[in-house]
Amino acid sequence: MDLLTLDHFAPYVNETYAAQINDGEVPFVLVEARALSTQPQPMAARVPFSLLFRNGSAFLFPQQMYMMRHGSIGEVGIFLVPVAREREGFLYQAVFN
Repeated sequence: MDLLTLDHFAPYVNETYAAQINDGEVPFVLVEARALSTQPQPMAARVPFSLLFRNGSAFLFPQQMYMMRHGSIGEVGIFLVPVAREREGFLYQAVFN
């Protein structure tokens, strides 16, 4: 796959991604995809962006790389960091520089 950009994810906000965890899959919903800068960085391969996922489990998943699968994007490794807890579950962020 090419270098991932915001354009790969932005059309799929509010859709479910399946994370491979142990011997099963856990659903994460992409709730936000946004640019971190509006100015192109000299010599940068892409504009930095952030993804925010929600998981409804009561279990907090650790900060680590997860293989995430989506019907249109395919399978990609995404490093998720837990950043908040809401009534609907935990939020996890991925930052791409």
